[in-house]
Amino acid sequence: MTTALERLNTATTEEATQALTRCCGSTRWVQAMLAVRPFRDAEHLFAEATDAWARTGPEDWKEAFTHHPRIGDVSKLREKFAATAQWSSQEQQGVAAADERVLEALAQGNRDYEARYGFIFLVCATGKSAAQMLALLQGRMDHAPDAELRIAAGEQAKITRIRLEKLLAS
Repeated sequence: MTTALERLNTATTEEATQALTRCCGSTRWVQAMLAVRPFRDAEHLFAEATDAWARTGPEDWKEAFTHHPRIGDVSKLREKFAATAQWSSQEQQGVAAADERVLEALAQGNRDYEARYGFIFLVCATGKSAAQMLALLQGRMDHAPDAELRIAAGEQAKITRIRLEKLLAS
């Protein structure tokens, strides 16, 4: 039986690009990952992913952020992010049980955050309730723009790792 890692290693460039883009939407990151194929094992894949992300910069980070729906925006998740909708909905499971007040506050918080920073609020949502994500969003609104961009990039790195794990488990 072929493992997911073997499939990634032997996939066409187009297929591997699609698979890796599901994990991280930065073109530079994806190209760096393609350049180091084949991966010896999962740990090699994860190490290369970390190194490739460390070599990206603010424009690459913002590009990656555009591949995520806003926290709690289920309609956009289904519409625009079909390739990652299942993963995103699993990651945002805590939103499904949220009451309307929290969802409305998340929606307003997302709008305020995006107006302030110029990119969506990004958090590794896995295991977090909607109320926890709202508290994180509100707590990050006072950061300087450069500091917040770095925090969001760190969250993207966590999300990428989780998605690579999901890719290997598929």
